[in-house]
Amino acid sequence: MKVVIGLGNPGPEYDATRHNVGWWVVDRLAYDWSFGPFRRDGRALVSEGEVGAHEVRLVKPTTYMNRSGAALGSLRGGEGFDPVEDLLVVVDDASLDVGKVRFRPQGSPGGHNGLKSISGALRSDEYARLRIGVGRKPEGEDLADWVLAPMPEGDEQVIVDLLPELTKAVEAWLGEGVEAAMNRFNR
Repeated sequence: MKVVIGLGNPGPEYDATRHNVGWWVVDRLAYDWSFGPFRRDGRALVSEGEVGAHEVRLVKPTTYMNRSGAALGSLRGGEGFDPVEDLLVVVDDASLDVGKVRFRPQGSPGGHNGLKSISGALRSDEYARLRIGVGRKPEGEDLADWVLAPMPEGDEQVIVDLLPELTKAVEAWLGEGVEAAMNRFNR
């Protein structure tokens, strides 16, 4: 099974924030792939289905960003689950301009607390991630305040317009692997 985890925070007050872009992508994947509604499974909301020859589980941790790794409980040690090959974490990136896309096969969390939590739970940084640029924080602004603030309408529209392409990008990761997705979709 392939697992795509979109990082974000639960609650309507976070829906339109930069930090919830991972949830936006996973919601769009569920829609585009005609998966059923998300249901509670432990510390996450999940939706499952098939994409081509792959069984896919979409996951939205309900633990808040800094504890996202707790949502991996049911996956760790799962038979045949290899995070290097089977896990993609979709996350906002406040060091990239709005709408920039970066697939990476592995790497450090780079200061992102959600990725730190995932890496801690896996005891490894070896898993694919899809970073979505949400804009660089203005000088002098607190990073937490920046990512937890609603996106300006223009920036939000850039991300919304990007969602269909991100579905194709995740499909490339599913079928061809992270290197192919990087080569075709990083921009």
